[in-house]
Amino acid sequence: MKDSLGHFVSSSRRLAAVSLAVGEALTLIGHATAPRQVTHATHDHVLTNINAWSPDGRWLVYDLRGEAGFNGRRIEQINVETGEVQCLHETSGGAGCGVATYHPRAPKTVFILGPEPSADWTYGFSRRRGVIVDARHPGAVQSLDAMHYAPPFAPGALRGGSHVHVFSPDGQWVSFTYDDEVLARLPAGGMQDANQRNVGIAVPAGPVRVNRNHPRNNDGDYFSVLVTRTVNHPQPGSDEINRACEEGWVGTDGYVRADGTRQQRALAFQGTVIAPDGSERAEVFIVDLPEAIAANPGTPLEGTECTRPAPPAGARQRRLTFTTARRHPGIVASPRHWLRASPDGTQIAFLMKDDEGVVQFWTVSPNGGAPRQITRNVTGISSAFTWSSDGLWIAHTMDRSVCVTEVASGHSVRLTAPADESLAPLPHACVFSPDGTRIAYMQQVETRGASFTQLFVVVVPGELQTPVAP
Repeated sequence: MKDSLGHFVSSSRRLAAVSLAVGEALTLIGHATAPRQVTHATHDHVLTNINAWSPDGRWLVYDLRGEAGFNGRRIEQINVETGEVQCLHETSGGAGCGVATYHPRAPKTVFILGPEPSADWTYGFSRRRGVIVDARHPGAVQSLDAMHYAPPFAPGALRGGSHVHVFSPDGQWVSFTYDDEVLARLPAGGMQDANQRNVGIAVPAGPVRVNRNHPRNNDGDYFSVLVTRTVNHPQPGSDEINRACEEGWVGTDGYVRADGTRQQRALAFQGTVIAPDGSERAEVFIVDLPEAIAANPGTPLEGTECTRPAPPAGARQRRLTFTTARRHPGIVASPRHWLRASPDGTQIAFLMKDDEGVVQFWTVSPNGGAPRQITRNVTGISSAFTWSSDGLWIAHTMDRSVCVTEVASGHSVRLTAPADESLAPLPHACVFSPDGTRIAYMQQVETRGASFTQLFVVVVPGELQTPVAP
C-alpha cells in the first residue's frame, strides 16, 4: 500500500512512516517514544555490539574504556528501570578490561582481561584473554581460555590473545577472534606462519592446565581451538584467506543444509581474499563446526613454534560470496560490523555498497547462492547491527538516527529524531533486547564541560513488535 505522499508503507506492520527506498527523507515513526538516557556517571560507558542485555532484559553490561586505548578498569551493569549500577569486576595492577557480553540464559558475562603491565609485557592484540564473571558473585573471575606462551604447547591452550567473546545461543560454546603472540615474536621473512587474525571457539571440555615455563601462562576452564584456516599468501582469485574476523553464530539452532540435514553449530565470518588484480577484500565465509573437538593427524590443535594452531577435524570452511565483478566489491570495512545471522539460520546479514556506492543491508544463505539486497536507501547504514528475536527486524543507525529495517520488505524507519553530528548515535552498537521491545545504543553527552559516552534505550513502538494481518 502507499500513503498520501506516494511512499510505500509496510502493510504487515501498518507503519506510520515512509521508506527510504523511494529516495525521500526518512521519517520518524509516528508512535515512537523519546529515547531515555540510562547512564549519567562522568565517565565513558561502552556497549559491545551483541548480547549487551541480560537474559531477563533488566540489565545492560558495559565497560569504561575511553578514547585513550584499552584503559577500562571495570565491567559494570546497570538496571535499565531503576538505574542501579553494579560493578561486576575491577582490575588490579593497571590491567585493562572491556568488551563484555552476556550469556543468553544465565546471569554471566564474558569479557577481555588484559595483562597487568610490566616493562616487557604490555597490553596488545596477542596479549589478552577471556574471563567469565557470574553476576551473582561479582569479582570472582573464571578463566575462559588457557594461555601458553612457550613450548611445549598444550592442546586446548592458546598462545596469544582472544577478543570479542560471544556465547553460542545455547550458552555452551564461546566464539572469539585471535592473534598469536608466539608467531608475532618471530622475525619476518622466514618460512614460519605469519601472525594472522583467526576465529576460534572455547568449549566446556576443560579444565586445561599448562606448565609455568613462562610467567604469563595461565590455566583455563574451557578447551580452546582455532576453527578458521588462513595462509600467508593467498593465491589471487582463490578462496584462500589471510584474515578471518568479525564472526557471528548462525541461527539459534544452527541451520538446515541443502540436503535437509541440520548443521548444529556454525560461524559466519569475514575472510580476506586476494582478488585477481592483487587487491584485498573481505567476503562472507562460513565454518561448519564439528560436534566434538579432535585433531587432524599431523596438524596439532596447539600448533608448533613456527606454525599456527590448526582447526579441528570436521571443521569445514566455505566461501559464500563472490563479489569481484561488482562495481564496489567486497564487504565494507566502514562501518565496522560483525556478521549476524537471522534466528532461524536462513540468512546471514552483512553490509556492502550498492552500485551507487551506498552502504546497504544484504543477506546470503549459509548454503550459498546469490546475495539478496535488503535495503535500497539513499542514506547508508552507519553502524553494527542486531536482529530482533523474531527475525523480522534489524536494528542499526542511519542518518544520525536509530532505525529499524523490516527484512522482508527492506523498509527502514526512524525510531529517534536525527541528531546533530556530534550527538548522533555512535556506530559501535545498536542492540535489540531479548524480547525485541527495546534497543540500546551509545551517544556522546556533554556534562560539565566534558563529553562522555552514555547509554540510551529507545522503546520499539508496539506496531513493530506485534505482527498485524494485512
